[in-house]
Amino acid sequence: MLYQIKDGTVSAGGTLILSHVDFEIRGNEKIAVVGSNGAGKTTLLRLIAGEIDLDRDDKRSGQGIASARKLTVGYLKQQAFTEKERTVEEELLKSCSWAEDDSLERFVYEREYEILFTRFGFSKGDKKRKLSEFSGGEQTKIALIELLLQKPDILLLDEPTNHLDVHTTEWLEQYLQQYENPVVMVSHDRFFLDQTVSVVYELSGKKLTRYPGNYTHYREEKKKAIRLQTKAYERQQQEINRLNDLVERFKHKPNKAAFARAKKKAAERIQPVEKPQQDEAHIFTGSMEPAILGSKWVFEAEHLKIGYDRPITELSLRIKRGQKIGILGANGAGKSTFLKTVAGLIPKISGDYSLGNQITIGYFDQHSSELSSAKTVAEHFHDLFPSLTEKEVRSILGSYLFGGKEAGKRVDVLSGGEKARLVLMELLQSKPNFLILDEPTNHMDIRAKETLESAFTAYTGTILFVSHDRYFLNRVAESILLFEGTSVFYYPFGYEHYLERSRKAENGEGIAARIRAEEQALIAGMRAVPKAERHRLKEISTEEAYLDWKLGLVLEKLLPAKNRVEQLTGFMEELEREWLESEDFWQNRPWTEADRYEQLQKERDKAWEEWNQRCMEWYEAAYGEEMNEKSVE
Repeated sequence: MLYQIKDGTVSAGGTLILSHVDFEIRGNEKIAVVGSNGAGKTTLLRLIAGEIDLDRDDKRSGQGIASARKLTVGYLKQQAFTEKERTVEEELLKSCSWAEDDSLERFVYEREYEILFTRFGFSKGDKKRKLSEFSGGEQTKIALIELLLQKPDILLLDEPTNHLDVHTTEWLEQYLQQYENPVVMVSHDRFFLDQTVSVVYELSGKKLTRYPGNYTHYREEKKKAIRLQTKAYERQQQEINRLNDLVERFKHKPNKAAFARAKKKAAERIQPVEKPQQDEAHIFTGSMEPAILGSKWVFEAEHLKIGYDRPITELSLRIKRGQKIGILGANGAGKSTFLKTVAGLIPKISGDYSLGNQITIGYFDQHSSELSSAKTVAEHFHDLFPSLTEKEVRSILGSYLFGGKEAGKRVDVLSGGEKARLVLMELLQSKPNFLILDEPTNHMDIRAKETLESAFTAYTGTILFVSHDRYFLNRVAESILLFEGTSVFYYPFGYEHYLERSRKAENGEGIAARIRAEEQALIAGMRAVPKAERHRLKEISTEEAYLDWKLGLVLEKLLPAKNRVEQLTGFMEELEREWLESEDFWQNRPWTEADRYEQLQKERDKAWEEWNQRCMEWYEAAYGEEMNEKSVE
């Protein structure tokens, strides 16, 4: 245990902020603190930094805060510097104890300083500029560089990815993964948290709850805990009501008075299960079906050139029913232009494209949410869908976080994010089979994003979308379309898989699965030809037989690996379910099977890596030759 807060309470101005919280830093853990705005996350960081103290509390046993030794703490704040007339170099070298000599230590320090400075997007010439000449965001980046160079015993980061572009954020993720000391951070970038942290503390109701794992694991565990606690609460309420009913029925009968008293005491002895707070986000279960299924091929393009006055890029592509494709690329690469072209809002420059039969489009961009109406949200929505009953309207609005008073707000007074959520709700309620979305979650808070993520995941139609929210992209997209220069590439797996392979590519390993969009269209077309017709072509029949043989060899290893992952996951879920439903869990006693669960988790992670490798082998066996032939041409 490096650092510990035990039974700590913090107040400010007579307002209680943290109430009897427990917090620990073990080893070099990377810890996220999450919670709603105003919950006290920054207060906790200030407490660890030593800027504020715990309340004096006679009820607290022990000193409240303890550490293994005297610790140095570095704290990244949004207001970075007070003395801004120094140059960047003067600021960064002031914390170097070897600044005046030619030692090896100074050389190592300055080399890392150079690497960090350029990685954060600065040029070498910027070192001579004064801090006052940089924007607030640039000053925050310089302050982060200074902290990383100092390597304090505990590093505290408050929104470290603000003002960083995607590439710098990805680099910082990798840096923090290898960082030798513990880090405690507050961030709204959920993908960043997923990539960097191993522990999440949730701050809610002035209390802290510790969850092992990254952000996604925390969300899954919280939802599971709410579900189990709800069941336990409902069972207990049923039992209490049953006992009270018996008491009421027999308390006035002389020959049953003792029985009634016994049941009353039994009801009083029950240790109450706290009623669980419902999750802030709404999670859709089941599936959301389009009104019309539509044809198998939703969109087809052949040498399609897109742009306005001149072509931005050219691509050939086929999109199949049910695909959920996220689009990546630099600003100006043609992402939004492509969406507008597919939706029919702007004309093509040249080439051919077509929509499938009975394809109905739902289109969203930032202008879609520019609503102006004096009606309430409920009135506005009901006017669009008059066949719905009032009860149905309220139920649907509640599912998209417009329940209660929110439904009575005028549309005019909604924030940009709330208006966007209202429009997306209308799109999903109209049940098109092809959603085209340009930055659908901009300006939304986390609970709104997670609500829409679950809705788009439950939706069974086709989605083509652009988003800079990497967590949203990772949760919704099943494949990636990458706009890179004047080329477009198709990647058949999700964002996190793409990111992992991209990192390997930077190390010279290549991205075997990434293929040009036109090659994906060619392959999809070949797969769409009926087998009876393919067998008429001898050379294709032979190739197909050879391909089947190659795939069969890989499948012999792939399927057992997949089954092993599913088996181990099942063991873990069963072990955890038994624990969460046990008396030990509700009495807050240690979990006797914790070591067994951790061992299963390690085995599952190893099995997943093998399965992942087998999947890539299958893909390379299936498409490798076609890719090689194209590259030769």
